[in-house]
Amino acid sequence: MTQTEQLITIAVVAAATMATRFLPFILFPQSRETPKYVQYIGRVLPPAVFAMLVVYCFKDIAPLSYPYALPELISLVLVAFLHLWKRNMLLSIASGAVCYMLLLNLVFV
Repeated sequence: MTQTEQLITIAVVAAATMATRFLPFILFPQSRETPKYVQYIGRVLPPAVFAMLVVYCFKDIAPLSYPYALPELISLVLVAFLHLWKRNMLLSIASGAVCYMLLLNLVFV
């Protein structure tokens, strides 16, 4: 890439980032009530993303070969327990990811 192309790329990325940050405040100002469909999306999207993460994480497991999907299942139990206990999606996902990585690298080597 030439220097001009690099500058153009940086400018486009910066403009796109600013647009995604400012556009919701322009479209949905505090003075107006948030539309019902946006409230609906805000209510159903987090669990839907969580469900997609679970499907994605379990799509390639091999329960008939070592480690018999144990790291995934142990991490799933931890995530479910933490989420039911604390109701904090970030804590649940981060703890599950850390648990899975530790199990893969330290226990099921």
